[in-house]
Amino acid sequence: MNFTSEQDELRSAVGAVLTRHEGAAAWGPLTEAVGAAGLGVPEEYGGYGGGTVETYVVMEELGRALSPVPYLASTVLATQALVASGNARACAELLPELADGTAVGALAWAENGSWEPEAMNARVRAGRLTGVKDHVLTGPGRPDTLLVLARGDDGPALYQVRDAQAEFTPLPTMDQTRPQARVTFDGSPAKLLAADGERVLSRVRDLACTALAAEQTGAATRALADTIQYAKDRVQFGRPIGSFQAVKHRIADLHVQLEAARSLALAAAHSNAAPHLAAAAKAACSQAYTHIAGEMIQLHGGIGITWEHAAHRHLKRAHAGRHLFGTPSAHRQRLADRLGLTPVA
Repeated sequence: MNFTSEQDELRSAVGAVLTRHEGAAAWGPLTEAVGAAGLGVPEEYGGYGGGTVETYVVMEELGRALSPVPYLASTVLATQALVASGNARACAELLPELADGTAVGALAWAENGSWEPEAMNARVRAGRLTGVKDHVLTGPGRPDTLLVLARGDDGPALYQVRDAQAEFTPLPTMDQTRPQARVTFDGSPAKLLAADGERVLSRVRDLACTALAAEQTGAATRALADTIQYAKDRVQFGRPIGSFQAVKHRIADLHVQLEAARSLALAAAHSNAAPHLAAAAKAACSQAYTHIAGEMIQLHGGIGITWEHAAHRHLKRAHAGRHLFGTPSAHRQRLADRLGLTPVA
């Protein structure tokens, strides 16, 4: 599972942009200079025809920087929902602006805190959408392109709704670098994009889990590296705390857990987000990052619980990401169901 020279160059370019431009200011250079938003878009719609490995590279670097740019919301969720829809007219109309970053998209998916399709109650009747969507990942403002998974006459389907015809309510979030909103539809006009919403949702969820696993791998790598450096620099009783056996063992355990999670994240990306590997990667990377972020605060001591240090941002990103697109236990259940495993009575 090696990277090509072009993928290595992509990593360097993304890393350089994130070094020079902090926070949301990186979105412009990422889309204009690097073309990151168009990596997963077919060439006929203005993209570069890349795949899940290129997305892995970008997401891992965004994770290292705890970047707030709307790459996951727009480039992974909304863009890939359009690609998966197979609607050539909608793709030709909407994808070029998403690919060049001049438009930001969002996919309204979860309801009542659940990411499972059976929890979907939002409904379209006679072209009008009614319902409430939670945990809608957004950019810094309202999205330019709003896609919604809702129940139609023949089951779940993918729709487009003009953002002005929906009520957006920003939600308080633990991770303030990833805005979320509740979107309320009250008879909003909805344009059908794909009638087979379950197929679209299944594909988008696997791509989202694979991308988020990559981000968590990058963030956990940075958190562990910062913790190791602190253990080398912090001196107690005349010795660096990293020389104490108890600290060495804790860091070694974190390293093993991270590398196991990274292997699954890479496997999912190189398999084009195969469902079983996407579920395994999401479960493993969520748990690894949560554990590493918690240990980061513990091993940093007092400085680790201050606002000035990045440790609290890692903890918030880890706990929020753990629940995105389903918890680790939910994805382990998905994996067990796919493998035909049943719990022991």
